[in-house]
Amino acid sequence: MPLIVAFLSGLAFLFTFILLGDIWRWYGMPPGPIPIPFIGNSLPSAKPWVQFQEWSKRYGPIFTIWVGRRPTLIISDPEVAVDLMEKRSNKYSSRPRFVVMGEMYGTGTVLVQPYGKDWSIRRKLLHRALTPAALRTYKSRQEAEATRLAFQVFQNPEEYERSFDRFTASVVFSISYGHRIDSMDSPVIRQRLEYMQFMASLNVPGAYKAESFPVLKHTPTFLAPWKRDIQEHAKMETDANVELVEGVKEEMRIAKEKGLEIAPSLTQALLTVKNEEGIPLSDRDFSFIPASLFGAGSDTTASTMCSAILALVTHPAALQAARAEIDEVVGFNRSPTFADEEHLPYLRALVKEVLRWRPVAVLGGTPHGSSESDVYQGWRIPAGTTILGNSWAINLNEKYYPNPHLFDPARFLDEKHSRFDPALKGKKHPAKAGHSSFGWGRRICPGADLAANSLFIALSKLIWAFDIVATQKYDTFDYTDGFNVRPKSFPCLIRIRSEGHERVLAKEKEAADEEMARFPAYE
Repeated sequence: MPLIVAFLSGLAFLFTFILLGDIWRWYGMPPGPIPIPFIGNSLPSAKPWVQFQEWSKRYGPIFTIWVGRRPTLIISDPEVAVDLMEKRSNKYSSRPRFVVMGEMYGTGTVLVQPYGKDWSIRRKLLHRALTPAALRTYKSRQEAEATRLAFQVFQNPEEYERSFDRFTASVVFSISYGHRIDSMDSPVIRQRLEYMQFMASLNVPGAYKAESFPVLKHTPTFLAPWKRDIQEHAKMETDANVELVEGVKEEMRIAKEKGLEIAPSLTQALLTVKNEEGIPLSDRDFSFIPASLFGAGSDTTASTMCSAILALVTHPAALQAARAEIDEVVGFNRSPTFADEEHLPYLRALVKEVLRWRPVAVLGGTPHGSSESDVYQGWRIPAGTTILGNSWAINLNEKYYPNPHLFDPARFLDEKHSRFDPALKGKKHPAKAGHSSFGWGRRICPGADLAANSLFIALSKLIWAFDIVATQKYDTFDYTDGFNVRPKSFPCLIRIRSEGHERVLAKEKEAADEEMARFPAYE
């Protein structure tokens, strides 16, 4: 009996000691909802960014929530986000511990790796595909695919969402692997979308209890169907990535034997670099570098285009203004090209407004993690703290974007522009682009410029070619759940503007097909 009493007393002392330490940490960090000791805060499993926005009104632009005993800072102001994740990027560029997405899913993607040498190797290799010089070489295929997109929408306007998915997938796959995508029924692209959506679901705060209680990752698989599901998806994605790279290797081997050329691709270039420079990456880890470009510029870009259509049918004045600018600059005998971009400021502003109005990565992308302790505005931020920029709250912050639910590109126009509206001009956003929908600092989305280019050329051609008309009342908040969101499918009327537009589109489609013939289609 005395031994039992001594054991229980020691256990009570240990728990009390830990609890007092936690309380000390709670009061040292930015205030937030009071957590339950050892359990943390109760978090909504659906659309947590909305709850975080409400909490920001109560606790301020930076507050703390707790997942178990692990703190997470929620940032709802872009200046705070820049202060921490850009100006102090040496402390806030790592990743928090990802029990589910990192340790259990364990695909080795650059997305979840902590800041360090391994991450740097992968990031530098990926960056080779996204330099300004490289982006310029992609514009011809982006123009061609945007034309093919417009023609596909003309043929089947009710399926515009699938057309968007095909367009962005084909651009990215032609860059990554030297192959285009002609159909969303292609197994390779259906698999890729499934993997992206599954991985995004792993990243939603509160979705998996193993993040709060890491010991759960050791639960036997037969007792944890959720664990088996994660393992099966991880193996499928890894095998698929390796198979894509092996396909390019085989094409390179055959081309070398026969003295032929194959379509240029990131995989081809990086395989050469890897061999010449002796980069220490396994085939498995290497395969995730070209695959990661899909996440950086495909599904997210298609989702933003869906938001653009929703914005245009619910804010027809913006569509009319964009069309007027295009008609004046481009005319009716051809569709817009990248050469027109500098003369289409309203279109450039429209792209920014879509990204602001309904950000795809509503919680700023994958969370940052602090690699060392810090003090900010008198608050103590311990090493290992998770940092989430709530893009939803930031992009709807009235201080920076007056009347934030109104979709109006005029808020991004220069003051000298005739459509500039001072009533929409709020406090200056610290980012050069005027928004931070691609993230911050060293962890900013590497495909941001590629995505912006695809958005510009695709939306300009669609607005040039089509009337886009509402057919019902729309709920502009009716979006999918998950870490990356898009509007739930909705109907609208998309019709060609005239027979002249149809003839031009058909003629340009022939040239676009010829351009994309350089990149063989995946079956």
